[in-house]
Amino acid sequence: MKTELIQDTGRIETSKGSQEVRRPTPYEEAISGQTTPNSWTRRMFLEAALVSVGAAAVAGVPVSGLAARGGGGSGTVTRYPLHIPPIVSPTGLSLTAAPAVANLGDGKPSSVLAYNGYFPGPTLRANTGDYATIMLQNGLSDETITHWHGMIVDHANDGHPISVIAPGASYSYAFPIVQRACLNWYHPHPHMITGEQVCLGLAGAFIVNDAEEAALRLPSGAYEVPLIVRDANLDKKGNLIYNPTTTGFDGKIPLVNGTRSPYHDVDTALYRFRVLNGANARLFRLSLSNGRPFHLIGNDGGLLETRTEVGQIEFSPGERLDLLVDFRGLSNGDKVMLRDLNAGWDLLEFRVAQQVTDGSSIPTTLSSIEKLANPAWTRTFEFEGMSHINGQVYDLNRIDFQVPFGQTELWRFTTGHNAPHPVHVHGASFQVQSRSGGRGVLFPWEHGWKDTVLLEDGETVEVFIRFSGYKGEYLLHCHKLEHEDMGMMSNFVVV
Repeated sequence: MKTELIQDTGRIETSKGSQEVRRPTPYEEAISGQTTPNSWTRRMFLEAALVSVGAAAVAGVPVSGLAARGGGGSGTVTRYPLHIPPIVSPTGLSLTAAPAVANLGDGKPSSVLAYNGYFPGPTLRANTGDYATIMLQNGLSDETITHWHGMIVDHANDGHPISVIAPGASYSYAFPIVQRACLNWYHPHPHMITGEQVCLGLAGAFIVNDAEEAALRLPSGAYEVPLIVRDANLDKKGNLIYNPTTTGFDGKIPLVNGTRSPYHDVDTALYRFRVLNGANARLFRLSLSNGRPFHLIGNDGGLLETRTEVGQIEFSPGERLDLLVDFRGLSNGDKVMLRDLNAGWDLLEFRVAQQVTDGSSIPTTLSSIEKLANPAWTRTFEFEGMSHINGQVYDLNRIDFQVPFGQTELWRFTTGHNAPHPVHVHGASFQVQSRSGGRGVLFPWEHGWKDTVLLEDGETVEVFIRFSGYKGEYLLHCHKLEHEDMGMMSNFVVV
């Protein structure tokens, strides 16, 4: 495969124009002979889907016989204790992606893919200023690489699909943690099979803490709970299966932290829930059954400037929420349900189990956030169909545009149809400025710093972005993983 010139997918709307650069293409040589027949079969299905987006299935996995062992909705449901992943340090960590057997709550074994045997993977936790050293071991039958979604790292540590490793190989990460407190996450990012590997279980939370956050005395310990919310499908034996369509994977049951129909015992206290939409394609619209509001304090990029009370929150794959929920004033035996109003699912039942005295206050002022302003350039990105950005399908070996280091730009995301498109940028956080068309408003959880923003049909969303961490190659893409795998991605270089 010969090297290709830059094509300006970024459409810079200034008189400065763009420069052409060339890049080597070692990828084909690096993986030559190392892929499996099954992985090429999936690629052929995905490539065919680009030609016929109306195909009924991408991966060809049977959809009949899905198990129905509980999992939300109306009627009597047996509930199981919420699984809480173990917390580990990212310093000196060995992380293996491999097949595993998980208990989804009911005690029955389910075949999954897992990091270090955990579904979801262990929660990584570190402080700003720490140094992460992680050795990824590929125990899968396909190539893989792990991306640290939301982390500001250089290209070599970003988990770009060009860095994939073959089955049995390893990859060494080493990077300083240079950002403010926030909830990030990690998941695979191999081209054309990301959706499958994430859907079958490979994902985990990555929490960063700092001194500003600590000074607020937010709920911690047992009162701080990460929640990875997603959907899933099971075969007749109760194993996770991946049976997408070109419009995206649509799971028939919800999972929270890998648990079906979970409950969680709570005290009469203030709790902090760090919530990730870990689904491939599904939007969740969260609410509480008792009508109390969420106290929204943060999102993708960490704390907001001020707290906001919100009764419902809709968020898309890759987005995160930092929520305080107050169980004070309730009685033992009371139950409060975390619900998804979109699907009509009861996601997680909170059961008041113990009376305690909690005199903590809910802070109003949270953080000071630098406002980006005065963008030097404007770029427009049209998310078209289910596989194109500005008319192009992703090419692993093509650079589409360049971004000057340290310079604020306005990026305009727009789409006509085939949304939702959760737009994710690697290498920097951004600040959402406006939404026109469609829903036509910005929501409280879209303030502050973001790295993923929801683009619905007929919408245009404008963000200010500045790359001030590292120079190098990064990705812009739709985080509906089926769209991503079909080519709705773009390489760019910070120079």
